[in-house]
Parts: sequence; C-alpha cells; structure tokens
Amino acid sequence: MLRVGLTGGIATGKSTVGRMFVALGCHLIDSDHITHQLLEPGQAVHEAVVQAFGERILAPDRTIDRKILGEIVFSDPQNRTKLNSLVHPAVVQRQQEWLRQVEVRDPRGIAIVDAALMIEAGTYKNYDKLIVVACPPEEQKRRLRLRSGLSGEQIETRIRSQMPVKEKMKYADYVIDNSGSLETTQREVEHAYEELRKLAAEGA
Repeated sequence: MLRVGLTGGIATGKSTVGRMFVALGCHLIDSDHITHQLLEPGQAVHEAVVQAFGERILAPDRTIDRKILGEIVFSDPQNRTKLNSLVHPAVVQRQQEWLRQVEVRDPRGIAIVDAALMIEAGTYKNYDKLIVVACPPEEQKRRLRLRSGLSGEQIETRIRSQMPVKEKMKYADYVIDNSGSLETTQREVEHAYEELRKLAAEGA
C-alpha cells in the first residue's frame, strides 16, 4: 500500500483536493476530523486540554469552544505548542491505526492522510510521498476572510502560525496549484493520481 501525506497552508484547499483524490478511488482520513473526535467530552484528550487551559474554554454543554481555544493558542506560540503536545500524539496514533486497517483491506491501495502541520511536526517522514496544496498568500487570506469571519489581524496571525506555503513546497513530491479553476486543479490531481496509482501497483 502506498502511504501519502496531504498538506498545505490554511485555506489553500486541501479538503477540496482530498475529495478529488477520494473520487478517483483513494482512501483518505482527515486529521481535523480526528481532532474533533478527540476533543469531545469524555475523551482523555478533552480532559487534558481543559486541565491545561481551564474551564474558560468550555461551552455550557462542556464541549470545547474552538473559537475561544483558537484565540488563546493563536495569540501565544507557547500555548500553541502546549496544545499540539496534548493533541498531536493521539492524532498520529489514530492515523497509524487507520493506515494499518486500510492496508489489510486494500494492500495495493493509496491511503492519504490529510494534516495541516505534517511538515512542521516532522510526521511527513512517515509517508512514501508528500502532496502539498498551494495558492498565493493573498488568495489564502481572501478565502479565510470569506469562510471564517475573522478579522484581518486574526487571519494574519493564523497564517503566520504555519510554515509558509513556499517553504512547504520544497518538501513536496507533488505540488497541486489550487489558485485557479476547479477544472485546472482536477487535471493536476488526476496527473498526480496516475503516478501514485502506478507506484501503488508496483508495491512501492
């Protein structure tokens, strides 16, 4: 089975690209979805995060208010590091469990793990190939403004909290430019998929 990492900057369109790969027959797990599950009440990670940041991050139903938590961690690099140290090991464990399950079901398949901080955390080394989704910083800001309602300052802070997309591209085996039309992105995805499919068939 071919293990593939999928990453990129915030609002570059990783989810869109991921759905295109799934439509072509790839398996995919979204690390944001894993994180949401781990932060649900009753989970050990939920309890650890509440203990670290206090009950101020809780909504009335004791779920974690991600907006409040986001303001805390994006305004202070130390808090961001603390949160990542609590959440990231459990996310990686879930990713590895999922990869093992997919390999049993589809030994010649392509399994893609979508994770925003894969390069920053060093876990990109766990994969046979790395795909980076890219678009210009101004387009990132425009998309983030449209979808999030964040202020200009908050948007700048969130983009700065990640490695610049240009730096991430240096690690990539494949760069998907998602700054143009969906049709153009689709063609780039199909080209990368054909190469990945051949590698998976060879048992790379």
